[in-house]
Amino acid sequence: MAKRKAENRSFLDKWEAEYLFTYVKDKPVCLVCGVNVAVSKEYNIRRHYETKHHDKYKDLDMTQRSQKVEEMKISLVSQQNMFKKATSQSEAAVKASYIVAAEIAKSARPFNEGEFMKKCMMKVCDLICPEKKQAFSNVSLSRNTVADRTCDLATNLYDQLMEKGKDFVAFSLAVDESCDASDTAQLSVCIRGVDSNLCVTVELLGFKSMHGTTTGKEIFEEVSKCVTEIKLPWDKLVGLTTDGAPAMCGKKSGLVGMVREKMREENCAGELTVYHCIIHQEALCAKALKMEHVMTTVTQVVNFIRAKGLNHRQFKSFLEEGGSEYADVPYHTEVRWLSRGKVLNRCFELREEICQFLETKGKDTAELREQKFLCELAFLCDISSHLDALNLQLQGRGRIITDMYAAVRAFKTKLCLWENQMLQGNPCHVPCCQSIKAQISTAVFPCAQFAEKLSVLAAEFSRRFADFDAQKCKFELLSNPFAVDVENAPTNIQMELIELQCNDTLKSKYDAVGAAQFPRFIPDTMPQLRTQAAQMLSMFGSTYLCEQLFSSMKMTKTTHRRRLTDEHLRSILRISSAQSLSPDIDELASKKRCQVSGLGTSD
Repeated sequence: MAKRKAENRSFLDKWEAEYLFTYVKDKPVCLVCGVNVAVSKEYNIRRHYETKHHDKYKDLDMTQRSQKVEEMKISLVSQQNMFKKATSQSEAAVKASYIVAAEIAKSARPFNEGEFMKKCMMKVCDLICPEKKQAFSNVSLSRNTVADRTCDLATNLYDQLMEKGKDFVAFSLAVDESCDASDTAQLSVCIRGVDSNLCVTVELLGFKSMHGTTTGKEIFEEVSKCVTEIKLPWDKLVGLTTDGAPAMCGKKSGLVGMVREKMREENCAGELTVYHCIIHQEALCAKALKMEHVMTTVTQVVNFIRAKGLNHRQFKSFLEEGGSEYADVPYHTEVRWLSRGKVLNRCFELREEICQFLETKGKDTAELREQKFLCELAFLCDISSHLDALNLQLQGRGRIITDMYAAVRAFKTKLCLWENQMLQGNPCHVPCCQSIKAQISTAVFPCAQFAEKLSVLAAEFSRRFADFDAQKCKFELLSNPFAVDVENAPTNIQMELIELQCNDTLKSKYDAVGAAQFPRFIPDTMPQLRTQAAQMLSMFGSTYLCEQLFSSMKMTKTTHRRRLTDEHLRSILRISSAQSLSPDIDELASKKRCQVSGLGTSD
């Protein structure tokens, strides 16, 4: 006779017909009333049957009882399936609300957009699948629900980051500060961590609202809280990248000085490597050209055209009537990295149309038509275009510091080439200068003056990127370890470096996957090289991710959403910036029950 064992007791199949019981999930269940019996003993099952159901079923013979049992078992399965379906629909409704809340956060839309989306969903449902209307109605998307879901999603991402942080062998921080629409200082702290498998995680560590002053001490306290709360050891911090502000870079009272002091207190063996954001430095290098007078004139012309609606409309009509390739001139915005080059290029291309339009307005265009000014405009236009191209190379979330340094070195080499070519009167890589030089006398074009400016710009690049040049040997260990001179390498990795360079299999793997992916293939028998690679991979070359967060912040906390709380702003930005991590919606939904909300009501 078949038996099922549970808790060291046996449920006999014959009890199904005798007592109208079945066995479900290790428990005897009455087929008549659905009651569970705690202990699988015949005495307990018989007592329940005789006291509750004996009188009703005593006249049935065994055949009738067996038939009745089968009918009851089918009914029980049907009930269970119905409950499972209801539970499944409820979980699906909760998951849907989390998915919509995540999309609202990523698109920087207000929380009450959920109510609008639900109205749209219900109208679509009425037309396409009216039989599913109740399922759509169960999805709760009220303002309060979306706000709560957003916080849940952000908390889940933070918990995942904390769990990942346990495996970090090295990490670096990027720190920057900006003000939101309500003039509250917001401190962005981003982390770039590398685990034991040399996989890189780049995420927002903390976004702190600072309602008072923003001194180096206060910034350090907030950064220290971020590191402590996620339970990261200070001895694994290898790099710190800032925007270069005094409160950040101060060696005593700034963030850098205080972080170093904290690491000394924690008896950290490693040395903290500090960088001023490469992209900021590149933008500051351009100021060495000292050609603000050209930019000022261009800005004044653009402002005259665009500041008044009538002038702007007439200028666009003027361009359209003349069959111009361009339809307008853009505004110059100092805080936008690529704005300068775009404005200069457009004004250079439309220089003749601009002069003609200004003359119709009675403006003096003598300065704009001077050969000296046109030469300077062309030179500044070309150099700004090259600087913008470099800027774009340096941008990006996943950029490795060695690649960024290589781009800067390449640009410095280009500057030397352009300087020599300019001295020879052959500006072949500066097209605007070529265009102007062809229109005016070669003797008038100031080749020597522009060559001097290129020399000054190259010297400024060398000065500002001296801290990166000091790390050149370490960068080469990551970018091309097979070309590094072993004698110049740190003594603790020299033996492993020799083994690496003599390994043809690893050399083939390096050629196949490239420098960025190769460190993962360094064997465990070379721990010093793996540690060195982890430290380099964890370095932030710029505060690009912080700047990207501030752009998202501007779109999220607008003048119409100034009352957005610090917690909600932080949650939205954590969700919208997450790339290495994604929220575990299944886990979150399992902890919630479905709450049906109306179209215009709150939960």
